[in-house]
Amino acid sequence: MITFFAGVPGGGTSGWCRREKELTPMWHSRLWTYFWMTKDKGIMEKPKTVNLFLDSGAYSALTQQTTIDIKDYIAFIKEHKKYIDLYANLDVIAEANNDPLKAKADAAQATLKNQKIMEKAGLNPLPVFHYGEPFDYLEKYLAKYPYIAIGGLVGVPTGLICPWLDVVFSKYICDSKGMPKVKVHGFGMTSLVLMLRYPWYSVDSTSWVVTGRMGSIYVPRFSNGKWIYDVNSHKIAVSTKNPNVTQSGKHISTLSPAQRKVVVDYVESKGYKIGKSSFHYELEGYELKPNERWAEKKEEMTNGERLVEVIEEEGVSNRYQLRDELNIIYFNDLEKTMPQWPWKFKVTHSPKLF
Repeated sequence: MITFFAGVPGGGTSGWCRREKELTPMWHSRLWTYFWMTKDKGIMEKPKTVNLFLDSGAYSALTQQTTIDIKDYIAFIKEHKKYIDLYANLDVIAEANNDPLKAKADAAQATLKNQKIMEKAGLNPLPVFHYGEPFDYLEKYLAKYPYIAIGGLVGVPTGLICPWLDVVFSKYICDSKGMPKVKVHGFGMTSLVLMLRYPWYSVDSTSWVVTGRMGSIYVPRFSNGKWIYDVNSHKIAVSTKNPNVTQSGKHISTLSPAQRKVVVDYVESKGYKIGKSSFHYELEGYELKPNERWAEKKEEMTNGERLVEVIEEEGVSNRYQLRDELNIIYFNDLEKTMPQWPWKFKVTHSPKLF
């Protein structure tokens, strides 16, 4: 399984910014979104060591209440084609209305239309099939394309996605022996349960960066002296500013000594440290020292004083950049332990639609 790392690592700009260049040696596959590339005026360039997947960003455009012009998307791909290894069709996302089934069908038809428009323009985009769309469209794609994408999974509860994907993979994607007939990409595949359950050829995820920004790191389970990746991992809050720091079992500081040792051992085995900080309050006019930073916003001040964090030892607890890196390492290690594609999928129960 190939993991395309999605999400902006820092700087608020798409493209190979300073932080992106720093992280380049750590990943071999990256996903950028056309919508944010053009909105943030990111510079499109790419080192040869990284495979770049360009997504249209139709979902992002929908959440921003705007649209993407397919002519502009086509022109952008053609202009930067030498940097792009894979690009997706400009899919159409069904909007909520009084007839959701019709909305899904209309969106699927519009997405297929865009596929044909892009192909007529001389491009070969990855076709996209969405959660809840009529399976007729999936059959059309499977009959013609060796590599397809499945989207529309973000925000849908795993309890609903799982039975649907069981049907998709057992009845359409895989043959009678359970082997996938085509390569399948999973858009926004942030659930490790789903990532491990199905024979994806590739997935993309923002989990590495979102989890880090929320103050947490991924830690694989440990058994018989080995780190285990083929089961759901731990997500451990480590940040000194994480809101769970006072909740028992929710933060590294509240784990049992044995549990904490496992986390520390994992972090240190990858060449990182937990880190150490201390705190003190100072008046607003206080001049920060080189190893200090404000730990509160101005509006959070109490009696004219503001909390200051003193970085005594840098580590994943006080630098989100290090959490980013450690989470990238986790997903790289997870990828290495996955069975080589194609591998057999077998449902443990009869697939049923809800």
